[in-house]
Amino acid sequence: MTPGAEAPGPRRRGRPARTTATTGPDARTRILEAARTEFAERGYDKTSVRGIAKAAGVDAALVHHYFGTKDEVFAAAIELSFEPALVVPAILGGDKEGLGERLARYFIAIWENPASRTPLLAVMRSALTNEAAANVLRGFVLRRLLGRIAEQLDVPDPTFRAELAASHMVGIAMLRYVLRTEPLASAPPERIIALVAPTLQRYLTGDQDPSPDPGPATPSADPGRSPSP
Repeated sequence: MTPGAEAPGPRRRGRPARTTATTGPDARTRILEAARTEFAERGYDKTSVRGIAKAAGVDAALVHHYFGTKDEVFAAAIELSFEPALVVPAILGGDKEGLGERLARYFIAIWENPASRTPLLAVMRSALTNEAAANVLRGFVLRRLLGRIAEQLDVPDPTFRAELAASHMVGIAMLRYVLRTEPLASAPPERIIALVAPTLQRYLTGDQDPSPDPGPATPSADPGRSPSP
C-alpha cells in the first residue's frame, strides 16, 4: 500500500460491493430476466436466489435488496410477462361492451407469444406442485390483474367475478398450452377469442340473476292413502 494512503474501511454487510456489474439502471432488469429463465428451465422448487444471481452476474445480496424473498422474485417475474400497469388501463379504456373481447385477446396474445409463454408454462407447472408458487400466482391474478379490473367496473361482488374470470382463463391455459388437449390446442386463436369473450363479458359486467324461484311446493302424497279412482 502506498505510504500515507488510508487503509480501506471494512466492507458493510447486507449489500454487495458497488461495481459496474452489480449497479446501474439495468441491474434490476438483468435479475428479472435471469429469474424468468431460471424458473422456466428449473421450475420453482429447484430455482434459488443464488442461482438467479449467478445467472444475472450479480451478488445474491442485490437480488434480496431489489426483491426480497424468492416468492417476491417469482411474483415480479410473473408481472414482467403480464405487465398489469400497462394492460389494466388499456383493457378498461375502451367501451364497456368490448371488455370481454379485449381481455380475451390480451390473455391469448400473451400465451401465443413464445417469449412470454415459456416462463408462464413454468409458472403453471410450478403452481400445480408447489403451494408457495400457487399462492403467488393466485395473488397476482386476483389482486394485481383481474381484481383491479373488476373493482374499477363498479359492479356487485367484484372479487367473485374476478375469480370466475380467472378460473375460465387459467383453465384454457392449462388445457391448451400445458396439457395440449385437442382440439383446443390446435384451434385458431381468433376462434377461441370469439367464443370466450362473451363469457368473460358476462362474468365481469353481466347482471347477477337472483336465485330461481322454486315455485309453490307440491304437497306430497300420503303413503298410506290409496290414489283416487
